[in-house]
Amino acid sequence: QVQMEESGGGLVQAGGSLRLSCAASGIIFRVYAMGWYRQAPGKQRELVADITNGGSTNYADSVKGRFTISRDNAKNAVYLQMNSLKPEDTAVYYCNADIRTTWNSDRNDYWGQGTQVIVSS
Repeated sequence: QVQMEESGGGLVQAGGSLRLSCAASGIIFRVYAMGWYRQAPGKQRELVADITNGGSTNYADSVKGRFTISRDNAKNAVYLQMNSLKPEDTAVYYCNADIRTTWNSDRNDYWGQGTQVIVSS
């Protein structure tokens, strides 16, 4: 009922930039917080950044000052601008959204399929 479509990953040299995009579509009543998580090989998935529907943001310490999360509520979309990328940022990045599909339904988490980011040294 809800699809999360990601784009924007790729291969970049250290110090470079990438912009990730994710849009939710389908049966949606309201989108609450949206965010980006990442999972590196052999590691647990971790929060990178999230943003409320009011625009309040939260960042992992490892990306503060380098990454910027933003959203477009009209498009149910969330973005992650990643600057000054480091090899340790290499991971699969997943978008996440807390969504209510109808006025009286429960809120549920929805995930994108993941997009690979590789930062070469």
